[in-house]
Amino acid sequence: MTGFFAVYRREMLSLWVTPLAWVLLVVFLLLEGAVFYSIVVHFATLPDLSVDTGPVQAFFGQESILLLLTLMLLCPALTMRTFAEERRSGTIEALLTAPVTPTAVVLGKYLAVVTTYALMWAPTVLYVLILRNTGTVDVPVVLTSYAGLLGVGATYLAAGTLMSAMTRSQLVALLLTIFVVFGLFVLGVGEYVFEDGPLREIAAHLSMASQMEDFSKGIVDSRRLVLDGSLVALCLFLTVRVVDSWRWG
Repeated sequence: MTGFFAVYRREMLSLWVTPLAWVLLVVFLLLEGAVFYSIVVHFATLPDLSVDTGPVQAFFGQESILLLLTLMLLCPALTMRTFAEERRSGTIEALLTAPVTPTAVVLGKYLAVVTTYALMWAPTVLYVLILRNTGTVDVPVVLTSYAGLLGVGATYLAAGTLMSAMTRSQLVALLLTIFVVFGLFVLGVGEYVFEDGPLREIAAHLSMASQMEDFSKGIVDSRRLVLDGSLVALCLFLTVRVVDSWRWG
């Protein structure tokens, strides 16, 4: 993959030298901080807690609807400019004529937004440290929770990268990604709508909320990891095909 690291470095710089990543980081941490504070205050008023219930489980799992709604806005905002802005400004032509393969371009840009996404979550480790100073924290549960977040985020970011490659407008890319991500969320809601049967099982398997619920309890379901990996691979494969078509279009 000739040129991968050059594209990755270029994309990271374009994300962090502009206000976009910093604004998203501040807004994201304010939202997550407010959610975490409300959860801690709530649990502080409870006399007894069950083994599977606590602030960590609530933050990553039991309150994951709020978490997923946040990701529905964060991930599209991170990816909307990935290809759309390059095409609008005309800089994509210079990139495609450079000695770099379409696969390297797509993977370099995608891994840059995934890295940025992970860096945005890094400060939330302080929440865990705060809880650890005031009580007991199950470290394996925390690790699996972050693994679940990475899986869900990687899926949403891959979908956003594909949507950005399909338009020249950042706004259109943002709206298309929100539509796709919301569609995945709605499919998962079928777990609570359909009666027992194949449809409910499929919806439960596709449910990102259920994935976070399981991971927040330390349950690592390999089927969910395979699903995340398959969706990421499919979106990136289609993105490579779209980018490759520009060379001949």
